[in-house]
Amino acid sequence: MPELPEVEVVCRGLDALIRGEKIGAITTFRDGLRYPFPDFSELVGASIEQVCRRSKYILIRCVLEQGEPRLLVWHLGMTGQFHVLPMAAEAGKHEHVRLDFEDGQSLRYRDARRFGYAGVFSEASWLQSDWYQALGPEPLSPSFHADYFYALCKKSNTAIKPLMMQARAVVGVGNIYASESLFQAGIHPKRMAKRIAYRRVEALVLAIQQTLSRAIDAGGSSISDFVQVDGKPGYFAHDFYVYGREGAPCRRCSAQIKRMVQTGRSTFYCPQCQR
Repeated sequence: MPELPEVEVVCRGLDALIRGEKIGAITTFRDGLRYPFPDFSELVGASIEQVCRRSKYILIRCVLEQGEPRLLVWHLGMTGQFHVLPMAAEAGKHEHVRLDFEDGQSLRYRDARRFGYAGVFSEASWLQSDWYQALGPEPLSPSFHADYFYALCKKSNTAIKPLMMQARAVVGVGNIYASESLFQAGIHPKRMAKRIAYRRVEALVLAIQQTLSRAIDAGGSSISDFVQVDGKPGYFAHDFYVYGREGAPCRRCSAQIKRMVQTGRSTFYCPQCQR
């Protein structure tokens, strides 16, 4: 599933390509994906002001013809992809939605496993929505800091890795980047969050921020279906220290990388570097 860096990369790519475009038509090829599609019709004639991100949601900020702002909010699910193509290009495999722009370009949404979903909101209804209300702080924002995360850890009765992956704790840190960040901070994934000292939590917060930033700079991680808007893969997978490297030597100490399952997800770690 695309995590925060992948979604950020998609948002930056889309913002460069469709900001300022005016929507001429919206076509859907099915009734919905994970959930039924919203009524897209009010967005016809709207201009796109910006594409940005909140957690793993892509926010396409629009202004309707009568001047009212709207948010087209999209979650990529597991295999969702956006492509900007000429309007005359044939529909691709697993293409479910297209937005045609007045300049002859179109935004195509493709999703092989169909777990993606979308909604249309006013600014106020977005902030009051269940989707938004379930979100914790952004890991790359000033609101995510050692004091905040340490207080959260002290109240937790779970291991640190599952806590990191809870959206109410911090958004966007999925399975890949939780494993990589814990390795960078030298913390064992099974260590109880409440038993981690402040200085180690401080190191973990920094590791999360640095790992996510490096992944964004590398274009994200292409494990299976993820590609950037231009169709290129992300290259951060070449820099993994532990994720997906079971049995390989640790790049720091040469110990064998181990794998275990936590809350139904594979966790990779170095038994020597992570305590």
